[in-house]
Amino acid sequence: MHTSVEETVQARLILSAHRSVRLRVTLGYRREDPLAVRMGFPAEFSLDEPGDGAGPGSGRDASRDAGPDIEWVFARQLLSAGLELAAGDGDVHVRPAPGRRTMVELRAAEGTALVRFDTADLRRFLWHSRLVVPEGEEHRHLDADRALAELLG
Repeated sequence: MHTSVEETVQARLILSAHRSVRLRVTLGYRREDPLAVRMGFPAEFSLDEPGDGAGPGSGRDASRDAGPDIEWVFARQLLSAGLELAAGDGDVHVRPAPGRRTMVELRAAEGTALVRFDTADLRRFLWHSRLVVPEGEEHRHLDADRALAELLG
């Protein structure tokens, strides 16, 4: 039996009302962290280093000197709920969009990113995650001692 799921999908980073760029997003789920999903974005799309000129359309090969992927971790339930109705109160918001799409809004001190996914890709990923840990059975896979040890680091 599998203990994790990892899928790479194509998405669009929305830059303005008329401009977007395609990017690959790695979706991840692990049995040992059963409440969370992970979204990994290429480092060249990071907002951490303003003015470095490595953003989309800069003409510079950002992948050459880019660091590790940027990873966002949030509740699997948030992703699932956001496929049907707008969901999210904090740094991550998920909502349906026209044309069988889903918008994921990621907010950080450096700025906000709006990423558009094909809803079918997210549904497939969630279905695979539920094969690893069915919805409602997450509590059976929580390891409180390990979580506490990670917090105390």
